[in-house]
Amino acid sequence: MTSAFALPTVLQAEGVRLEPLTMAHAPGLRAAAADGELWNLRVTSVPRPEDTEAYVAQALEMQARGERLPWAVVDAASSQVLGCTSYHDIVPAVRRVEIGYTWYARSVQRSHVNTSAKLLLMAHAFDTLDCNVVGWRTDILNLASQRAIERLGAHKDGVLRCHALRRDGSIRDTVMYSLLNAEWPAVRARLQARLQQPAAPQPAGD
Repeated sequence: MTSAFALPTVLQAEGVRLEPLTMAHAPGLRAAAADGELWNLRVTSVPRPEDTEAYVAQALEMQARGERLPWAVVDAASSQVLGCTSYHDIVPAVRRVEIGYTWYARSVQRSHVNTSAKLLLMAHAFDTLDCNVVGWRTDILNLASQRAIERLGAHKDGVLRCHALRRDGSIRDTVMYSLLNAEWPAVRARLQARLQQPAAPQPAGD
């Protein structure tokens, strides 16, 4: 069970490809983070340029322990790295994964990329891994992330107060969301319809 949830898999649709993260993606991630100097954002954990290799190494160590399944988010046409995302807090016994460690280059944050990537991740979780639930968590100050998660159709479960440390040492409250397997068909249809509509601004990241 654990190996299935942590098995590296390529996922692709709607111009976006999720490639199992490797150290070879580090230069692309460094360039993506530099698009907007994302490491300066207080409510994310985007690595500084000099920390990118260590960031990837930590993700791969977590994957080896069955705790995380990380992907590089790549433009399918150009193979340009746009950001990264992961399954994490994997609980095989209840068939639960959370989607997080997600960030994108600023230039694609108001595009189809987030919806396409999340649709791929949810489809893999529910249709392939037969998950009962997919979860998300985000900093209470990260309003863009909360809007993006809510646009996906996730249910807001509540707020964990004084839950975790931010990179700057301050203590954050964490907003928790979830989507159940039974809710997935309606969410999938709505997201697929959205991707067929003319491009419109939409928040991205969590």
